[in-house]
Order: sequence, then C-alpha cells, then structure tokens
Amino acid sequence: SGSLKAIFRPGDGLELGAVGHWIEGESEYDGLDPLTFRRADTEDMTRNRIGALRGWAEAESGGWSGELEASVLASANRNLLAGSPLNRTSGRRLTIGGQVSRESGGHRLTIAAEHQSEHFRARDQVFFGATDQDRSRDLDAGVIEWQAEWRPWLTTNIVLRHDSFSAFRDATTVRAGATVEPAERISLTASYGEGVAQPSFYDLFGFFPGSFVGNPALGPERSVEWQAGIRRTGRLSLGLSVFTARLRDEIVDVFDPATFRSTTANANGTSRRRGIEAEAELRLPGSGGVSLYFTLLDADERQVAGGLAVREVRRPRHSASLGGYKQAGPFQLSARIAYVGRRRDLDVDSFPAGAVALDDYLLASASLDWRISSSLEAYVRTENAFNARYQDVFGYLTPGRTVHAGLRVRLGD
Repeated sequence: SGSLKAIFRPGDGLELGAVGHWIEGESEYDGLDPLTFRRADTEDMTRNRIGALRGWAEAESGGWSGELEASVLASANRNLLAGSPLNRTSGRRLTIGGQVSRESGGHRLTIAAEHQSEHFRARDQVFFGATDQDRSRDLDAGVIEWQAEWRPWLTTNIVLRHDSFSAFRDATTVRAGATVEPAERISLTASYGEGVAQPSFYDLFGFFPGSFVGNPALGPERSVEWQAGIRRTGRLSLGLSVFTARLRDEIVDVFDPATFRSTTANANGTSRRRGIEAEAELRLPGSGGVSLYFTLLDADERQVAGGLAVREVRRPRHSASLGGYKQAGPFQLSARIAYVGRRRDLDVDSFPAGAVALDDYLLASASLDWRISSSLEAYVRTENAFNARYQDVFGYLTPGRTVHAGLRVRLGD
C-alpha cells in the first residue's frame, strides 16, 4: 500500500491539491466443500487492487469561497481456486463536483452540485461466461445549506439535498440542527437528519461461484436520525448526548437452502438504533490532557426479509475508551485503551447459522514522537500493546501486537 499527498498555495486565498492511494493484496482462505457445504481447506484465493486519486482547487476572497474537485476510484478483484481462475470483477467511480459559498452578517449560504458515474464489469471462467455483465449508473445531486448566527447564543443549520438517480426513484432529504448557549460555557444541541443509500453493484449484480448471486430488484436504504446533547467546556469539559435512528428497507442477506447460495433483499419493517454517548476531557497543566468516552447502544436489525427484528450482530451494548497525551520539550507521548463489550454474532459455517457470543476485550495503543528539528520527526508506535486475542467477526482472528517506527520529513514552510 502507499499514498501521496501534495498541496500548493500560489497566493493568498488559493489552494491546489491532490492526493492518491494504492492498495494491492492477496488473500488465501478456506472456502466451502462442494459436497458438505461446510468450511474446508479448499485453497481459495482472492487478488485485489484498489486505487484512488482526488484533486481539488479552493479559492476565497471578500466573503466568497468556492471549491472544485474531481476524484476517481478504481478496483479489480480476481477469484481463484487452487490457482485456477474462477471469475473476476472490476469497478470504477468518477465524481465531479463543486460548491460556492457567501458569508455575510453571521449568515453563510452554500450551493453545491455533484455528478457521480459508476461502472461495474464481471467476467467468469468457471461458467464459460454465463455470468458476464457490464453495468453502469449515474447520480446527480444538488445541495443548499444555510448556516445562521441569530444571536451570540443561538445558531442554526439546515441542509436540503436532492438526488437524481438513474436506477432508482429520485429522493429529497433534509438535515437540520440548532445550538443554544443558555449560559457561559454551556451549550445545548439538537439535530435531525434523513439519508438515502444506494445498494452496491455487488448487492445488485455480484456473483461468487457456488455461494452468492446478486439481486437486481433491490431498492435503496432510507434512514432518519434524531440527536440531542448538552456540553460544558473548560479545563474540565463534559458532554452527554442521546440519539435514535430508524432504518427502512435495510439490505440483508438471504440464504436459499435449495441452491445453497446467498443473495440480498430489502427487509420489511424498521431497524432501530438508540443510545447514549458520554465524554469527559481534562486539560493537564502544561501541555497534556486526558479523555474518557463511553457509549451505551441498543441496536435491533432485520436479518431476514420478512422476519422479526433481533439484536444487531457485532454491536456491543457497552464500549469505552480512555486516552491521554503529554508534551515534554521535543517529545510527545500518547496512549489509549479501548474497551469493547460482549457482542452476538452468527456462525455461518453451520446450517442454519447459529448464534455465538464474541467476548469483550481491551485494546491498548501507545506512541512516542520526537521532533528532531523543524523539518524532521521520528516516531515509534505500538498497536494491541497487550497482545490481546480477540475477534470482531466470528471465525476471523485479528492482528496481535505490532510495532511501527519511522521518520517524517517536512519540505518547505
């Protein structure tokens, strides 16, 4: 993997930039025995490549600001069995957009537009091209955002978005929020948001020999979310928020016992998430701080298209993190411990898939940075410092303790 980012500022209020990422990998894993349909040492292999490039230009002058950007994301995936090709897929997404904003008298109006074009290509060898396909779709979106400071203690924000889909019915969504400061260092917030998410090409048309076939009749997922909170700022900052979200037409996996293949479908009913988030941050004398975060989550989902809602898999009811940092001359030390509570998951190697429990775990990380000069910095970082053995998905182990060390070099001002 690799990445490269460059930013050029030729003058006041003008910025040009580009960033690129590249990932190439190979995975070997156990597939399914064609006779028993259970996990077996089948010498399955997947080779994949993902590349992304984004460029932008920003300008600001006299209360006006604007931005133009373009990005392209491309991926390729090849599946093999014992070295023999099974099938391959590739996709490409091109996004072009821009926005212009005007700020005056505590009000800021932003108008934005975006065009997105996606292409999907699939070719198979094992079925002699029977599943070959080429798919394309487009999305055009327009956004209007209005931010307003009515009083020093009252600000509001409202966003109206319209999506014009080439493959689905158009959708108009709204997001709105308000912040009230009834006393010094005390703020109250409330927000409401709607969202629409298209199914992926793989959900619609994907194919994996012997195990998965897409569903071209899928529709988009739609969500509604409310959130409210209170926060106190200062040397000791405290925050508490509550949230609730509803998801309709959730895309779920469906297993066909006649063909032993999985597909996708839109679930009936509503999936719900609701919870509480609490945070505390303490600034230490000098340069340093300690932070504590806690989340209580209650999440239900639809696992089959017409079934009842059940507790969502891999979503812990309790999670928390404790972190801190300290600056001492050219050195900065930071550390973090994260706690993830017990979760339920499904053992998809059994039929029907049975419920299993994933144990809770602690995950620690730490880093030490040494600024050698204004342009040179050395660092060492460790992740999973306690070498915890844990799983986020049943049957898939996670990395043990890892240590990274390197140098960062800054060129120019």
